[in-house]
Amino acid sequence: MWVWALLPVTLAVFGTVGIWVVYGMAVSNNTVNITEEFPYISTCGSYNPQSCLFSQICNICCVLALWIVSIRFQQVRDLGCASYTNTASLVLGFISSIGISVLGNFQQSVVKWAHLLGAFLAFFLGLAYFWVQAWLTYHAQPSHDRNWVGPVRIILCSLCTVSVICMGVFHITGYRSEAAFSEWALVMCFFALFAIFAAEFRHIDFHKLAVQKEGMKTDNNNTNSVWTLQEIN
Repeated sequence: MWVWALLPVTLAVFGTVGIWVVYGMAVSNNTVNITEEFPYISTCGSYNPQSCLFSQICNICCVLALWIVSIRFQQVRDLGCASYTNTASLVLGFISSIGISVLGNFQQSVVKWAHLLGAFLAFFLGLAYFWVQAWLTYHAQPSHDRNWVGPVRIILCSLCTVSVICMGVFHITGYRSEAAFSEWALVMCFFALFAIFAAEFRHIDFHKLAVQKEGMKTDNNNTNSVWTLQEIN
């Protein structure tokens, strides 16, 4: 059912529009001064009233990301790739998604160490997650999607890697505006990587949660995504 393809697209569009709205609010109420330096995303979201909106945007993106990561894990397993790599991608995806919520709720102007921890989880583990997904593209993907999804995913992951390195180097050397540009580029590429999941999700016919006494069960049909959980007595 193609409607599942709307889920990653929704995350990408909502997140992109949301953080640019936060940027616009920060500029309009002069909590950041772009004539002095270009601000980090978290700097724009550190002050009222846009800090409340920034936190809510991050929380919603966290929930959507967790949902997408879960569905993608099940889809890859249904395609016959029940490997440790797929399990590792689930763990990385879950932790990095939680990091989005942490960095959004603990602003750097209030609890800096928690904000930096959330940023580390979201950016570095998120980058690792997408590199694993790039690998899975060539090991658990129909060939008609692999031909274009694989190269695009690798290109975006490479851009994310370069952006992370540039962000760190520029920040350490005192080039804050350049570091902020790198951060914005990194986040935009992350949203684009999430949007690409639409190509895989359009093949999902249904996705449901069921309770069953017999224990864990999966449907190996590569057009379905089925969850079953063991009944707890």
